[in-house]
Amino acid sequence: MIPEQQMEQHQQGLIMEAKGVKRTFGKGNNAVHALKNVNLHIPKGCLVALKGRSGSGKTTLLNVLGTLDKPTEGTVYFQNKNITDLSDKERTNLRRKDIGLIFQSFALTPYMTALENVEFGLRIADIPSKERTKLAEEALNLVGMKKRMKHRPYELSGGEQQRVAIARCVAHQPALILADEPTAELDSKMAFQVIHLFKKLIQDTGMTVVLTTHDPDVMELVDYLYELEDGEIVQTKQIANI
Repeated sequence: MIPEQQMEQHQQGLIMEAKGVKRTFGKGNNAVHALKNVNLHIPKGCLVALKGRSGSGKTTLLNVLGTLDKPTEGTVYFQNKNITDLSDKERTNLRRKDIGLIFQSFALTPYMTALENVEFGLRIADIPSKERTKLAEEALNLVGMKKRMKHRPYELSGGEQQRVAIARCVAHQPALILADEPTAELDSKMAFQVIHLFKKLIQDTGMTVVLTTHDPDVMELVDYLYELEDGEIVQTKQIANI
């Protein structure tokens, strides 16, 4: 468990916080309680993992933190601002500018090159056209894909495709990245490289990364680990010395 004094110190530099978050699907006897009174603290500049079996609520929690879904009860704060009741437009703008999302499926456009995929993400983020190529190239270079940026997804390995997805996510320099099982489709070597890439991004840019995982090897490399079970956080650990 994280010592209370140490957690209090880190709370002074929180990027995200969840207080009493619940998420219920359905009503009455058919209600499914996906999240139950979740309290979560995400310090700035850290790699944080949400651990849990399938159905534990970790993806639901990630969706709530990323404003893809609204909590039934409770409050979510991002950079000290209550984001729980933002309008759809405000939530979309938040994801375009400040919160980056990485999906397990990579979600790359198959007939676009790596560079074009990243540029397309920047266009969605409303980055001016004259800046897109430069930012896309910088992001691909940052993830070690400089020599492969003209290749299309089907010409890239699974690890390389994940790197392109990460580049697309970080190109507009969000403060927070939320990644759903980013290593699930990768072998252990590629998974190790992706996690170390996240740690390098945190070191070089100061951004924060929150990911979901059930991979024990990944859990050993993060800074903080939150374990979920049946929609509740049952354990919090500090893994690395911050």
